Amino acid sequence: MSDYRPLPSNPTTLFQENLSQHTARESYFAARHRAVALVRLAVFVAAGAGIWLLLSAGQTAAALGLGVAAYLVFIGLVRWHDAVGYRREHHRLMAQLNRDELARLAGELAGFDPGRRYLDAQHPYAADLDVFGDHSLFQLLNRSTSRLGQDWLAGWLLTPALPETVRERQLAAAELAPEVGWQQEWQARARHYPRQETDPRQFAGWLREPDFFVGRGWILPLLGLVPLLSLVGVGLMLGGYGMQWLLLLLPAVVLNGAFGQVRARYYKHATTMRDALRAAHDQLEHFEAGTWQSPALQRLHRTLHDTGNTAAARLLKRLSNIAGWFSARQNPAVAGGLNTLLLWDLWGIWQLERWKRRISGGLEPLLEAAAELDALVSLAAFRAANPTFATPDLAAVPLTVEATALGHPLLFGGEGVRNDFSTTGTGQTVIVTGSNMAGKSTFLRTVGLNLVLAQAGAVVAAGSFRCGPAQVFTAMRSHDNLAESTSSFYAELKRLRLLLDMTEGEELKSKSEKLKVADGVVSLVADATAAALSPTNDLSTKNEALSSIPVFYLLDEILKGTNSADRHRGARALVFQLRERAASGLISTHDLELAALETDLPAHVRNVSFNSYLNPNGTLRFDYQLTPGMCRSFNASQLMRLMGIEVGED
Repeated sequence: MSDYRPLPSNPTTLFQENLSQHTARESYFAARHRAVALVRLAVFVAAGAGIWLLLSAGQTAAALGLGVAAYLVFIGLVRWHDAVGYRREHHRLMAQLNRDELARLAGELAGFDPGRRYLDAQHPYAADLDVFGDHSLFQLLNRSTSRLGQDWLAGWLLTPALPETVRERQLAAAELAPEVGWQQEWQARARHYPRQETDPRQFAGWLREPDFFVGRGWILPLLGLVPLLSLVGVGLMLGGYGMQWLLLLLPAVVLNGAFGQVRARYYKHATTMRDALRAAHDQLEHFEAGTWQSPALQRLHRTLHDTGNTAAARLLKRLSNIAGWFSARQNPAVAGGLNTLLLWDLWGIWQLERWKRRISGGLEPLLEAAAELDALVSLAAFRAANPTFATPDLAAVPLTVEATALGHPLLFGGEGVRNDFSTTGTGQTVIVTGSNMAGKSTFLRTVGLNLVLAQAGAVVAAGSFRCGPAQVFTAMRSHDNLAESTSSFYAELKRLRLLLDMTEGEELKSKSEKLKVADGVVSLVADATAAALSPTNDLSTKNEALSSIPVFYLLDEILKGTNSADRHRGARALVFQLRERAASGLISTHDLELAALETDLPAHVRNVSFNSYLNPNGTLRFDYQLTPGMCRSFNASQLMRLMGIEVGED
């Protein structure tokens, strides 16, 4: 893969063609699979009949020779059958991947992992922006095939990256994006192994524990001697020399019993990780075969080859084979015989510890490289499926957002209206007024989701997009909590307190005191609620790592749980407070008095609006176009009339 190629111009057509091709190939290999099965059956029946006829004729040597030949042929047919079955399954998986891509393009996200395990109500924005959950950004982006890869991608969506890291991911995704077949091959290889739910970091940590054979070197000679004694004992017994020779099995029984718990622990760890190891091997083998240009992919390629004289994929293959060694335990009868005759589990433990000595840096770097590649494939596939989306430019000025034709990435099929928007620098508040259902909340989520995508390294739903460093923060959905005796209003106050915690620096504390006098209020709202806004460790410490990044806030209808006078006073006080901090953002409101702040603070506040229009037949029309200035048309009464609620004449 030496050159960057253009993205597919029509991804829908590409995915439909791929689906048709892989479905046809799946049918072809399914027919071959059935044919090979019939050949296996024919060989088995013919060999059995031939052996019977030869034995009936007294030709024992010929019967034995035919049996050996038939066994070898049968083993070859089994391997051929398995190979054809793999090809059939591979094309089925490839076809399903293209069905998935078509479903995403149509906005049909219900069948994809919603990633609810990553939701945290105290996260700055994840819940409000539908980053996870039903019809979420994670469902739209995620193509990761491993638990660790999903964790990696979720981490990118939850934390803004530094500009240099964003650029590195952009270049890697740009290199991978045109190679749709390569991406889908990466995914399909892992999907052959469905049992990948175990966190591999636990396994990698367990591998770092002290070796079993440390301090037990006396066992190593017994690994060769005891199985020899067991085989001799069984051979003499079968040869008719008496049952007493089975006493030679006693050393194996004693050793297996003495270390039964150790054997069980190794079995548990090895078998739960086998599928994940096989998947990682197949994927990394696919990656190692390529030649890469982008810095991130070159770095990962070096990581995978910085493991001594053996490539990472081969090391993982060896480890997965060792893990498979323990799978004999799944059949107690087979496991009992193998351990009694050959000390099977102890041999597996020795092989595993021998493997550990061949990789000095541990397993974590290999697994993390595979996980990062998994996440980059997600970004690349999202880029390939959306060739009209823009690659964000990275500005040096914090809190810069400059976008043309900005759309909501979770609105599909031409449903969304695109708008231009821009703001730059700290202390800027854009107040968004508008009538009901006009699009205020959707627009706030549009800006927020595209900022999240941009700072994760993905393309965004825009004609062009430029942004500077920013930590997105939202206060849009406040819920009561009966278990904590928390009203929705109190929950919203706690949320706003978190915003103040995130934006407060040492140099701002004295300025905050001045604001209390400047606006004639003691807190965000009336004195009675001031105590609710005291800082709490559980809210502030989680975001300590992000505190150095300026905050871009998105506040939707704040303080809606109180009366209009308190709501206006509180919102006004908040805007005055935020203008002095390393923060900027948007506030949506029905409160036209708040829009008057554009006159009071012309250097810090700007009004935009969404409007509705009354059609001649009495229905309402929304154009969802962002308009400079505050809203002049409101529609609550008309909407109530349309719902059959009598409200009288205006």
